[in-house]
Amino acid sequence: MATLGFIGTGNMGSAIATAAAKSGKHSLLLANRSPAKAAALAGKLGGRTADNQAVAALADYIFLGVKPQMLAEALAGIREILAGREDRFVLVSMVAGTPIQRVRELAGGDYPVIRIMPNTPVAIGEGMVFYTLGEGVTEQEAACFLDFMAPAGRLAPLAENLLDVGSAVAGCGPAFACMFVEALADGGVACGLTRQQALSFAAQMLVGTGRLLQESGEHPAQLKDAVCSPGGATIQGVRVLEEQGFRGAVIDAVITAYQKHLDLSP
Repeated sequence: MATLGFIGTGNMGSAIATAAAKSGKHSLLLANRSPAKAAALAGKLGGRTADNQAVAALADYIFLGVKPQMLAEALAGIREILAGREDRFVLVSMVAGTPIQRVRELAGGDYPVIRIMPNTPVAIGEGMVFYTLGEGVTEQEAACFLDFMAPAGRLAPLAENLLDVGSAVAGCGPAFACMFVEALADGGVACGLTRQQALSFAAQMLVGTGRLLQESGEHPAQLKDAVCSPGGATIQGVRVLEEQGFRGAVIDAVITAYQKHLDLSP
């Protein structure tokens, strides 16, 4: 049984820890700048609270869940502990815009690193997790990683130079999707639905459409066309979205998010 340690239990760190806990095979160490937040998560997941130094000393997989601008400070605080370890450990970085080599430099050694880009739905087992195995990660370590990450949802290996692109689509995407659901609900409320009804209907539509895309294997344009009857209501809505630059705005949002990822590297 591996010990999974988390340095940072913010939204993403908590989501990953929640997913990993579902395997029931591994112990959790949780550290956060706010001890109360770590304690609350530990109580929920059956883990133990710790500080960064304890995580660095004891965890087999050390998850780095801090903001990019805080990474250098966090790793400086545990560098000596990592250097003094005689056993194997793997650093798992979910820090945006930060290449594996940079993580090694800040950590002070050529340690095995797995870089991941997850999204928040991992907390309910419906996430998208992109990962790159750094040099030195053994097959056994990779297999263990995939095992305890399996409850998170779909895991996809991705070349490191594409991780930030994947994150701009699937990592930032939940925010964009929630804005779309909220806008749909606003439209429903404007036409007479209650807020609760409108949100519930829009959210289920998004869930169902996503599954239909995955299971049918059809291109989104095909599924869109199937809903657009000649002279019908849907095509008129599509026309308005096109007039308002809907698709162009989404494309620009992804490109802007990607460029911001690249700017975040410490």
